[in-house]
Amino acid sequence: MSLQASLPWTKSPLIINAPMAGFATAPLATAVTHAGGLGFIGSALDMSALSDELTAASQALPRQPNGLLPLGVGLLTFIADPEKALPILAKFKPAVVWLFAAKELSDYSTWTQKVRAATPKSQIWIQVGSVAAALTVASQCKPDALCIQGIDAGGHGFSSGAGIISLLPEVADALAAAGHSSIPLVAAGGISCGRSAAAAFTLGAQGIVMGTRFLSASETHMPHPGYRQAVLSASDGGQTTTRAKLFDELRGPSIWPGAYDGRSIVMESFTDHAAGVEIGEVRQLHAEALKTEGGGFGVDGKGRAVVWAGTGVGLVKKEQAAGEIVGEVRREVVETLEKVRSRL
Repeated sequence: MSLQASLPWTKSPLIINAPMAGFATAPLATAVTHAGGLGFIGSALDMSALSDELTAASQALPRQPNGLLPLGVGLLTFIADPEKALPILAKFKPAVVWLFAAKELSDYSTWTQKVRAATPKSQIWIQVGSVAAALTVASQCKPDALCIQGIDAGGHGFSSGAGIISLLPEVADALAAAGHSSIPLVAAGGISCGRSAAAAFTLGAQGIVMGTRFLSASETHMPHPGYRQAVLSASDGGQTTTRAKLFDELRGPSIWPGAYDGRSIVMESFTDHAAGVEIGEVRQLHAEALKTEGGGFGVDGKGRAVVWAGTGVGLVKKEQAAGEIVGEVRREVVETLEKVRSRL
């Protein structure tokens, strides 16, 4: 059975919103699912907030015949408390549980066993960013899908990696050689339009994940209007975004595992630190900026607040409803592949 067929409310090609903690809440997830995609709610430390979001989603979405709620939940395993998270999963029974950012790869095995015990019918997806990690997780966890995240992704991921143009096919080949070809792959990182999505499907993905593109969705929860404006104003994402550990150190020492960093739009906090300004002063300026009316956000490299975004940010130019994004990208994938076929 294909991945899309195992999620019977979805339409092909399969479009997925990234489980961006703090951004992907019930309104975004339900809108994506209503449009025939797979909507995700992201979570971090606050499990009571996750419960509230799932309650709202349960009121907006009918359950599937198997009793599952037709959306997914993303867990950051390095900070999530299993004793608080697992009862919520057992209660709401999301169709997919997405695990990410383990301190050690072996932690995924423990989480997988506990999630399967709590909600046996839910699929387990695990996000990785390297061939070695994919092979280890496939062997130890037997996930229902692997999310292969390329280095172009916004937000958090492996600090060392490759783009999906090389990473995804190499992972697919390595998994096949190791006897794991039955594990479906979804692609993430730098996908912001139907053309990049079409490329991912040709590389072997059964679904594509977008985070940065959904930052333009009206239903996405924004910390401040300036955040979305910074995204919509950005261009040339390979130059105007960068990966750095600094972004997680602006409020104090980073709590993220050492293998991870994050990609943000370049802003004054980054340029100051790169120029040699001490971290203490950068933190103080950042804290002061957050208290202003603008919330510390700016465009064209101004502002001090972090704006997580991937290299595809230059293709995100207008605010849209999430369902419109899903439908538009789905159509563009088909149109792109048809145009390619006509040129061959």
